[in-house]
Amino acid sequence: MKFRRAISFSRLLPVIALLLCGSAMHAQTHTTMPSGSQRDTSANKSNTNTWKSEDANLYYEVLGSAKLLTPDTSLHNFQRRPFVQSWARDLGNPGSTIYNLAFTPDYRVGPSLGYHIFDAYRFNLDSLQYYNTNRPYSVFNYTLGSKLEQVAGVLHTQNIKPNWNFMVEYRKVNAPGFYKVNRNNTDNFALSTNFKSLNKRYTMYAGMVYNKQQHDENGGIVNDSELNDLTYVDRKTVDVAYQNTAYSTTRSTISNMQRDFGIVLQHCYTWGPIDTTYNADSTQYSYKLTPRFSITHKLEMSTEKHIYKDLSPDSVRYTSLFNVAFAHTGTPYYINGSDSVVTQQKWFWVDNKIMLNGFIGKAANPLQFSVGAGNRYDEFIVTPAFQVNLDRSKTVSNYLTGEIKKEALKEGQWGYGANATLFATGDYAGNFNLNAMIGRDFKNNTFGFVAGFKQQLGSSPYSYSSYENRYVQHQYSFNEESITNVYATIESRKFNFAGGVRNYLINNYIYLDANRTPAQHNIAFNVSQAWVRKMFKLGNFYLDNELIYQQSVDNAPINIPQLMGRHSASYERAMFKRALKIATGVEVRYNTSYHPAGYDAQLNRFYYQDKTYVTNIPELSAFLNFRVKHFRAFIMADQVQQLFAKNAILFVAPQVTNFYGNGLSNTPVYATQNFMLRFGFSWVMIN
Repeated sequence: MKFRRAISFSRLLPVIALLLCGSAMHAQTHTTMPSGSQRDTSANKSNTNTWKSEDANLYYEVLGSAKLLTPDTSLHNFQRRPFVQSWARDLGNPGSTIYNLAFTPDYRVGPSLGYHIFDAYRFNLDSLQYYNTNRPYSVFNYTLGSKLEQVAGVLHTQNIKPNWNFMVEYRKVNAPGFYKVNRNNTDNFALSTNFKSLNKRYTMYAGMVYNKQQHDENGGIVNDSELNDLTYVDRKTVDVAYQNTAYSTTRSTISNMQRDFGIVLQHCYTWGPIDTTYNADSTQYSYKLTPRFSITHKLEMSTEKHIYKDLSPDSVRYTSLFNVAFAHTGTPYYINGSDSVVTQQKWFWVDNKIMLNGFIGKAANPLQFSVGAGNRYDEFIVTPAFQVNLDRSKTVSNYLTGEIKKEALKEGQWGYGANATLFATGDYAGNFNLNAMIGRDFKNNTFGFVAGFKQQLGSSPYSYSSYENRYVQHQYSFNEESITNVYATIESRKFNFAGGVRNYLINNYIYLDANRTPAQHNIAFNVSQAWVRKMFKLGNFYLDNELIYQQSVDNAPINIPQLMGRHSASYERAMFKRALKIATGVEVRYNTSYHPAGYDAQLNRFYYQDKTYVTNIPELSAFLNFRVKHFRAFIMADQVQQLFAKNAILFVAPQVTNFYGNGLSNTPVYATQNFMLRFGFSWVMIN
């Protein structure tokens, strides 16, 4: 099977239209959302003229799980930033690259491009939400912060028929930033539909995602002492490494862009006895299927592109990668094809999988076991700037997969499962992923636990193994990376408590070293983590506490703080006959002193460094959250501690030489935003 070039977005539109005309899925009602006078959707349409007073019922599910989930409508932590929970940090501006301070290794089994620092913003095929609702349901979200920081989103879902639903969601993140040339612009779009035949034998899930992240690079603050200088109260005047006022005062000559588009189609046919149940007057009936055997087919297809541009290159920036004297070094003028640095990598893949499934036990929650095989085609394409010739790397892989599981869908049930995937042929033969878990929720929410084991053996991502632009080509070779993860968690909703432990054993760890070069750590090392969350309640007063402790060996090439904490004290109550609910208080977040990771704009990845050590004072915020029926809103004063202290240092950047013309080198840093006000709301509309 050959593909001469990656499929473009426009060529995939007919495929999307075909999928969306096909179908979606229906299941059981899970949650009740009272909303006054409601309409009846018991007929075959959700927009009939024979409405009745009825509560709105809404739930969603994700592929691979029968659990029915409901949207989060809580007020307790509504003010928190959505993309950096719980322990992640961005570069000081929403939409920028994100690094998780709670160590979490990347999944690298099978082919991958290897760019994951925008994952927190992306809609993903494997986590799409498939809804079912008896009422058209829409959600509008909007957040506005200082310096024109904006996050807006809209979601709409409704059932075309009781057994057929569709969902569409769009989100926009735009933030010019507190510092120079630090603009971020993100677009995310998702579509999903699910269908289940009336006799429940045939089910189909289909979805599409599109993500585009654009990040202007400023290279970090050249001299962090300016953060204490009253001359630079306006952070837009602080010197940054990649500033070029002759080019623009708002945009950077250096940028990174990541774009991906993907579709998924999963359909299944099930055999087993069917019982027909009639209502009291025999005017309506329903089917109850006891599954015994099924066949599942899953098709996924995706294309991903990453582009780095430097339209005004300075040769000093690239000494770790190549040495070239540019004709217009550091000026805003550039000539197409001769005086710019552009790196473009593409990844196109198609994955087909067939599963044979057997079921044992009751229809409501049987034990399921599955075996299957898959075939995938992967193509990596490098396009040096302004050149017609493309470098292609193609591979065809076959893999085997199997699973056994029984989910705990109700209190008091045991849940357990195991699954494995093994690449049997192709360039990634020998890569595998193994997961196993067991858990139980006891009745009355008194106690629950989950324990599990994960192991993966994977190859290096393409972007780590190959780097190319019009000036240079680098190839790197690595051994397979092994990661073993053992974990256990406990939770008691009755006592507002949760905690857990986790241990990673990693061998042949692949990373970027202090020279920002792909490298491999050939000595096995451990990373141990323990976390706890406890909420105390006294009347209407709440004290919510989260702590995480993590420890690694001294020679491990990772940058993590040893202890992190987040504590909030709030007053929460319902007012005006429960028509209004408020939650107001303060929150503090901190971590111990440590060596922060470095961020390299040229490779759009974080790297290991052990030269710069930072100590930040705790970050403080104050908030007021309130809810009126289906409308939630918050007002927040963020980074309050900066009224009497300088901005916290988040990450470092590669050194800048002779920035001030004094022959010295500076290590730029990325800092948090300044003191700011944020306002946001979420408005649920049920037709």
